[in-house]
Amino acid sequence: MTGNDGGGRLGAEFFTPGTSSFTDFLAAHRPELLVTRRVLPDDVRAAPDGVPHGTTVLALACRDGVLIAGDRRATMGNLIAQRDLEKVHPADDHTAVAFAGTVGLALDMVKLYQVELAHFEKIEGTAMTLDAKARRLAGMIRQNLGQAMQGLAVVPLLAGYDAAAPEGERGRIFSFDVAGGLYEKRDFHAEGSGSPYARGALKKLFRKGMDRREAALAALQALWDAADDDSATGGPDVGRRIFPIVSVITEDGFERLPETETEALSREMLEQRRSRPDGPNAAP
Repeated sequence: MTGNDGGGRLGAEFFTPGTSSFTDFLAAHRPELLVTRRVLPDDVRAAPDGVPHGTTVLALACRDGVLIAGDRRATMGNLIAQRDLEKVHPADDHTAVAFAGTVGLALDMVKLYQVELAHFEKIEGTAMTLDAKARRLAGMIRQNLGQAMQGLAVVPLLAGYDAAAPEGERGRIFSFDVAGGLYEKRDFHAEGSGSPYARGALKKLFRKGMDRREAALAALQALWDAADDDSATGGPDVGRRIFPIVSVITEDGFERLPETETEALSREMLEQRRSRPDGPNAAP
């Protein structure tokens, strides 16, 4: 992004003290670059089956922090638009965002959010608190309300490690509505078309103090239940070797589980389903 002098030099806006919000900076100087800028005329609504949509993502607290996961399918109506979409992304070292909804807008919003957090840290010399990160994302979603009302909604799920929280409660989860409403969730949550089934599975499988492996298996079981009842959610695709994305956030930072580990856990889960198709019972 350069100034208007035509010589490739930075414009005066880059040397004028201003806000620590990169989104506000764009809104003031280059609003056409904002992904939340309305792209459709007021009287036009996007066809529901004409734009790829991401489906099911979830998060659950675990012993050392929080785990966040998502299936890989994107759909356009009754068509599978993509089988290997990545819906879980690091926002910074101790925060991750996953999304359901309009894929193109969601991916651009994630990139803008990553820059937003990095810009704040460079300007202020310190990282945002997790609560501030959640409020900042809520504001970005609210700016997209016009497009959401036209059928181009983005519904993120935010998870992070909060070193300032009490011991045992440092993995935190936030959900949002299309109007930018912000809600902190306890223990676990899911978003997207398969979320009712995923939440139902997590309700019986979640327990306090799960280690990384136990939490990952619970997440995979929940995504399987979502795929079992929701055609827009994709389960593990053993033939193509496409498996859900599972990431954890701890004091050490964001870590995406290696594909070999996710594959091994997915195959273990599938083997369990052979003898118990409806999944494991709740722990006593």
